[in-house]
Amino acid sequence: MVKTTYSLDVETVRALEDLAKRWDVSKSEALRRAIRTVSQEASSKPSDALRALDELQRSLGLSLADARRWQRAITAERRAWPRRLGGRSR
Repeated sequence: MVKTTYSLDVETVRALEDLAKRWDVSKSEALRRAIRTVSQEASSKPSDALRALDELQRSLGLSLADARRWQRAITAERRAWPRRLGGRSR
């Protein structure tokens, strides 16, 4: 175990005490469980940014075939770019 010191507001301390009583464990154990639970949830759920990107992509209604055509066109355009610069690479 590693002993640490944190400053918590009164409301948080009361919530921690309530959890510890409800679970019949020490405040330290209640805090460990709460942190572990939140950490596991956070690592298993996509971020808000990723969810927003997924929603945006779904809203476009782009089929897989259309997306692949777009990808091929962009790839071809990127490969052609050095030729547009006279053969110089950027």
